Amino acid sequence: MHQVESELRMAEITRSTSETTAAASPWPRLGLRPLALVVMFGVVVGAFLLSLSLGSVRIPLEQVLTILLGGEAERATWRTIVFDFRLPKALTATLAGAALGVSGLQMQTLFRNPLADPFVLGVSSGASLGVALVVLTVGAANNTLLAVAGLLGNLSLVAAASLGAGAVLILVLALARRVQSSVTLLILGLMIGYLTSAIVSLLLYFSIAERIQAYVAWSFGSFGGVTWTQMRVLAPTILAGLLLALVLTKALNALLLGEAYARSMGLDIRRARVGIVASGAVLAGAVTAFCGPIAFLGIAIPHLCRALLRSADHRVLIPACALVGATAALLADLVAQAPGTNVVLPLNAITALVGAPVVVWIILRRGVGRGTFGV
Repeated sequence: MHQVESELRMAEITRSTSETTAAASPWPRLGLRPLALVVMFGVVVGAFLLSLSLGSVRIPLEQVLTILLGGEAERATWRTIVFDFRLPKALTATLAGAALGVSGLQMQTLFRNPLADPFVLGVSSGASLGVALVVLTVGAANNTLLAVAGLLGNLSLVAAASLGAGAVLILVLALARRVQSSVTLLILGLMIGYLTSAIVSLLLYFSIAERIQAYVAWSFGSFGGVTWTQMRVLAPTILAGLLLALVLTKALNALLLGEAYARSMGLDIRRARVGIVASGAVLAGAVTAFCGPIAFLGIAIPHLCRALLRSADHRVLIPACALVGATAALLADLVAQAPGTNVVLPLNAITALVGAPVVVWIILRRGVGRGTFGV
């Protein structure tokens, strides 16, 4: 009897929260939100085409479309630039932005913390440790190997980052099955991050300048280092992580009002937590392994989507975070390339300098901080 009363009370709270959100929203229920998603998709397509058109060499947009449709460009070099350089970079930015946006949303919902991001579980630190171990130590053991790798080229960095992120992922998943509280898991993830960061700091302290420079260059983040061969691994991995996030939509919505409510609705908390952690860690780990640690997007994108849609419903937030994250990544990369010049700015600096003031303005203007999770 008590269980039935508890479920009825929680259902009433949920209905009241949904009605309040809908009343305050310019998108009643789910009526106009699909239209908003269509508009977001159109913006992604526009940003994608701009990233193919603009750069150190400007290619007219109509020529870009002609090349993509299999036609002959006015200049043969334009086709090479588009297919060999700009198209894989644009696809990487699109996938990475979507992955970080969705991963950030999952972490913020799971931990009920507006400051949680995809790397809160230490996955990024594990990837950084893998790269640091290879870049900062392999040269001391074998200078010939370092030379053959071309100062640790893309393949070596990806392998090292993947192993580091994978090791931390396995550890976090094992912890997620043992601990009862998401707050405890959050603290353990932070401790793992501090531990790996400390090891990286020690490696940097005892390394020579050339290897430190190689590691720092990787830490700046870049979408331009992914080849078509590597894309065969990156794309399926991110798509699998996004698909798992969609499967977990109901679990994420149930967790909005806390684990007690979700448990009263029959949700297996431990299984849901493992699934959410796996999805978020795979998305963040894949991006870090192939692109380096990309800052800011994982924290900012969920807040932007909540402010734009005024909703906490993951049925619309997950696709919205994927689309807005992809757009933000494409635009950040476009600014970092400084079109018309040969200058390439650090990607992480652009994402923070351009995006942070915008998010602060939106949060202060819309009062998102008072209802970050729609409860």
